[in-house]
Amino acid sequence: MALLIDEIDKADIEFPNDLLREIDRMEFYCYETRELVRAKHRPLVFITSNNEKELPDAFLRRCFFHYIKFPDAVTMKQIVDVHFPGLKAELLSAAMKTFFDVRNLPGLKKKPSTSELLDWLKLLMAQDIPASVLHTEGDKVAVPPLVGALLKNEQDVTLFEKLVFMQSRNR
Repeated sequence: MALLIDEIDKADIEFPNDLLREIDRMEFYCYETRELVRAKHRPLVFITSNNEKELPDAFLRRCFFHYIKFPDAVTMKQIVDVHFPGLKAELLSAAMKTFFDVRNLPGLKKKPSTSELLDWLKLLMAQDIPASVLHTEGDKVAVPPLVGALLKNEQDVTLFEKLVFMQSRNR
């Protein structure tokens, strides 16, 4: 049996240490159903974190840590192919270049992730935006259509727009 606890870093600060007690006892009380749930066999517990806040040392000492690095362009293309098998190669290529250009900008508070790329591609296809709209000359970066699907932070959007503006003035 396996148990997934996703994004533990978004929980209350006491949650990780409280969770240790529940896992050690192999039981927890479900307030919604008013019942005590007991495991017959010790589960394999997978806990994910986005590193948005530090987890307690006592909790981390009891964990095995495995870091999953961000996908490179080849792996990302494979991920996109699974979600959008019919996506035109030209649009995918242009979108991937734009995505990684945006992601690699210095100073972003929240870099766009795989989820943002998939959402953005879905919007590009729904709006029937052609690959040609995403192409830029040379190393130049332009504000792509529907950029709000990639950048989810007002400061990041402002920073991105300033960088594009400054770059356009340096022609």
